[in-house]
Amino acid sequence: MVDINDLKRRMEGAISSLKGDLAGLRTGRASAGLLDPIVVEAYGQSMPINQVGTITVPEARMVSVQIWDKSMVAAAEKAIRDSDLGLNPVVDGTTLRIPLPELTEERRKELVRVAHQYAEASRVAIRNVRRDGMDTIKKSEKDGEIGQDDARNLSDQVQKLTDEMITSVDETLAHKEAEIMQV
Repeated sequence: MVDINDLKRRMEGAISSLKGDLAGLRTGRASAGLLDPIVVEAYGQSMPINQVGTITVPEARMVSVQIWDKSMVAAAEKAIRDSDLGLNPVVDGTTLRIPLPELTEERRKELVRVAHQYAEASRVAIRNVRRDGMDTIKKSEKDGEIGQDDARNLSDQVQKLTDEMITSVDETLAHKEAEIMQV
């Protein structure tokens, strides 16, 4: 039997993941969330950068990361440089200072493309949840657990939920796109 609430929770998880990814995309101002998608190879495993140092925003166009363990400075710097955020950290002891250059028109368009990729990945995740739900409904109907009418009603509910979630993804993307393109 399919659980609509479980499908909704899984779809909302895809949307919250998208929002987290989009928060990491840089607009004109610095924010601590900018570095959220960055993962550092630390102690033989991958961990988010906020688990190896304290992230602060000392001024509008600067992000600072105070690394706790001196041996992690090089790994954190490499992770930031290798990210597709286009940032160049300056190492100052155990502190990484990351100046944010003014966004060019070309860079803004590139960030919008990245945002579209994140949104498409989210849509795919939502469609995969829908597919799982539909497969469960078809299996329940085939096994005789539910009738044709119930199966059709459940399928309609799953499709309606999917449409709502895809619309939410599109709205979130449009909002972020406007934020990025704002000069």
